[in-house]
Amino acid sequence: MATEMITLKMDKRFLQDVDNVVRKQKYQSRTEFIREAMRDKLNTIEKDAALRELKIFRGSAKKQVDDKRLHEIREEIAKKYAKNFDISLD
Repeated sequence: MATEMITLKMDKRFLQDVDNVVRKQKYQSRTEFIREAMRDKLNTIEKDAALRELKIFRGSAKKQVDDKRLHEIREEIAKKYAKNFDISLD
């Protein structure tokens, strides 16, 4: 995968906190830590979006949905969002 260089400005104290975590958690570099933090944030945003979408269905059915169908709906939504991150749910 091709990478692109970006510039990131941080407050000196914040950068010291990052460096402390990099050192204590044995990251190879600041870049590795920042990439992981950004991936985690993107995953959280996607998860929150999926949960919001699930909440739309909650209580909206005219008939009762059994646990099996509810599980199927959750799986469909999870697979939809997993495609964005090339995650295999199987």
